Amino acid sequence: MKPPAEPSAFNGLTVQRVVGDGMNFGGFQKTSLIDYPGNISCVLFLSGCNLVCPYCHNPELVRGDGPVPDYLNEAWVMDFLKTRIGLLDGIVITGGEPTLSRGIFSFSEKVKELGFKIKLDTNGTHPEVIRDLMEKRLIDYCAMDIKTDPMAYSSVFSRKPVADRIIKSIEVLMGSDVPYEFRTTCVKPLFDEEVLKAVLTRIQGARRYVLQQFHFTKLLNPSFFESGNCGFSDEEFQGFQAMASQHVRECMVR
Repeated sequence: MKPPAEPSAFNGLTVQRVVGDGMNFGGFQKTSLIDYPGNISCVLFLSGCNLVCPYCHNPELVRGDGPVPDYLNEAWVMDFLKTRIGLLDGIVITGGEPTLSRGIFSFSEKVKELGFKIKLDTNGTHPEVIRDLMEKRLIDYCAMDIKTDPMAYSSVFSRKPVADRIIKSIEVLMGSDVPYEFRTTCVKPLFDEEVLKAVLTRIQGARRYVLQQFHFTKLLNPSFFESGNCGFSDEEFQGFQAMASQHVRECMVR
């Protein structure tokens, strides 16, 4: 049974905000070779989010209106993992925004008891949750999205100011010994050279920074991009990567 959720709206979009103590299961992928760097994993999708990124490719998880198999619950996931001991290296917990689910701590403890690694995907709006998961050794890798200049989030992504939370999460990751990466989806008008410079001032010396290409497929808010070409050329990506490589230890284009 899903925990109760409180619908909210921003920029005309309805999103689901999880309240309660459980895990709001939204989907499951049994095998992935690409979601956890260097590891074979399964992927658990949690429903509910507190941001409305127009390019989000999991809109049903943001809105909380996607079909969820009746069998998908914590007991089923644990039974599945028990059958994959020795076959999978870990599990990716993604969303939506997984740090909204308070049950993530007890769930992660059970996963770790089975011997699996855990990778967390997060938007960075709950630095206290990220910090606690790291301090309790409940995650082994963290990938945090930096959508644009943190000071500009409130104009597109959130009706509430979140800059301080994003910046704090950056500090938490960079101050931890848990492997991590920062990721930015490069899409106009939310990203350009000036945005990149602003982000790099926040993540100077970071372990890994990933520049992600934008794909106009299933989107949360397609109308946001009706003005024309929103992507960047290979040459532009090379320029972004060269600039970022001067400030971080590793910059990848994905």
